[in-house]
Amino acid sequence: MTGTKSVLSADKHIRDNGNQIPVQNTTVWKDFLALIKIGIVNSNLITTFTGLWLALYFSGMSFTQEIDIVLYTIIGSSLVIAGSCAINNYYDRDIDHVMERTKSRPTVTGKINANYVLLLGTLLILIGTGLLLLTTVTAAIIGIVGVFSYIFLYTMWSKRRYTINTVIGSISGAVPPLIGWAAVDADLHIVAWVLFLIMFIWQPPHFLALAMKRCEEYREAGVPMLPVVHGFEMTKRQIVIWVACLLPLPFYLFSLGIPFVVLATFLNLGWLLIGFKGFKMKDDIKWAKLMFVYSLNYLTILFVAMVIVTLI
Repeated sequence: MTGTKSVLSADKHIRDNGNQIPVQNTTVWKDFLALIKIGIVNSNLITTFTGLWLALYFSGMSFTQEIDIVLYTIIGSSLVIAGSCAINNYYDRDIDHVMERTKSRPTVTGKINANYVLLLGTLLILIGTGLLLLTTVTAAIIGIVGVFSYIFLYTMWSKRRYTINTVIGSISGAVPPLIGWAAVDADLHIVAWVLFLIMFIWQPPHFLALAMKRCEEYREAGVPMLPVVHGFEMTKRQIVIWVACLLPLPFYLFSLGIPFVVLATFLNLGWLLIGFKGFKMKDDIKWAKLMFVYSLNYLTILFVAMVIVTLI
């Protein structure tokens, strides 16, 4: 591990440059959930399930009759994502101690041995890929593409070098709905690719808003996020441009019905309106928090709505 080392002392403190920082008392289970970034796993499960559900819907297949495929896909994709996140934690343990939201991770506190983390992450990816192979080869290949883009292209290559790291990282975050669809139908429908585009375009404004909130932490960690290198004004412009790119996508999902297109368009316009408001607000951090929270609700509402409209 390069940089400042953080070691768990006997009195449950991290020693960081001579200063003692209290370590939270956590259970093994909570440490495991933090290690695999359970929040990311759960959010990706929503998009994976939506892709799978819509593939079943458009193929005229029964959910209950294909329950084995559903389980292989959900469990397999979850393990692949969890394993990738664990390896990300393994690699970033030298800078995570700097940031408030990451300094309590078990890879930083030393509560879990780094070599075990690497082994666990690799095993989870292998088992998850094996389960995806029980659906279609295409689903497994897409899963591997996601792993490669997240671990190698994002974590190891671009994150600490380029401001475009957010866009590169969006590739891995956009593949879950493709995995879900491919598990049912290897011949990916246009709807599957629209889901991919929605997820790809959604991520830069979401994570750039987060980067604005955590700007000083990223600066101290040496991560060249856009607001760190080019400031808030350019970041706000790019966020608005990315949100605007979402506007035409609902119209490619017309097969889900007019109510869905109207809802999705309303959500896009609402996000864009808040984005433009950022050029007038004096408190950039408050605006960034607003954009970040909206993006989370946007994603949940949009993908849940895709499932609901097929049930009506």
